[in-house]
Amino acid sequence: MTYFITRRELIHAQIALFASILLQLAVWQINGELLVGLQYLLLPIEVALVLLIGFTVNRHKTYRHFMQRLSVLTLLALMSIGNASSLILVLQMLVVTHATISGIELLGAAIAIFMTNIIVFALWYWEIDAPGLSRKRWSKSDKDFQFPQQDMKSEFPGWRPQFFDYFYLSLSNAVNFAPADAKPLTHAAKILMGSQALISVLTLALVVARSVSILGS
Repeated sequence: MTYFITRRELIHAQIALFASILLQLAVWQINGELLVGLQYLLLPIEVALVLLIGFTVNRHKTYRHFMQRLSVLTLLALMSIGNASSLILVLQMLVVTHATISGIELLGAAIAIFMTNIIVFALWYWEIDAPGLSRKRWSKSDKDFQFPQQDMKSEFPGWRPQFFDYFYLSLSNAVNFAPADAKPLTHAAKILMGSQALISVLTLALVVARSVSILGS
């Protein structure tokens, strides 16, 4: 069965996408002296893909569905690469180059990376579990996450997770390093959740700790 994204759900996802891009831009502004050519190229590509996704979502033609799927996966991959490279650059400033940066700037970069991490992985979870922005086919016997509402069929008849549910899943995994309610069922889901937890640990343990140390000195 194919589910179509509601207008409200699409608006939530697009707001999250633009917020993620703005957060990445904020980090790159702080680390401007260490920017590489790849990052200068990522931002316009991400904006173009967001616009393309908004244009092709809920279209019925096959070629548009293919373009939608390709655009979503490309966008999520680029956003993941961009956020990971931002974290690497901040860690390079701290450990390798010992660049001069204020505690406020470093803390701001850490918060932006952490929030981007939550948004990007929420979109990944939504995409792999379906329908996501690309509207892939989904059935109850083929899913990547098990939500408690899916075990309570009498209380929640016809319930299906929407973008906000995956956002909460991503938030709880980033803060607690474990899902609050939904359980990962597949290797893909477990790899994504493990990767997100690792990025969160590096951001919180290294960057935030260092920025607090700078502020206190």
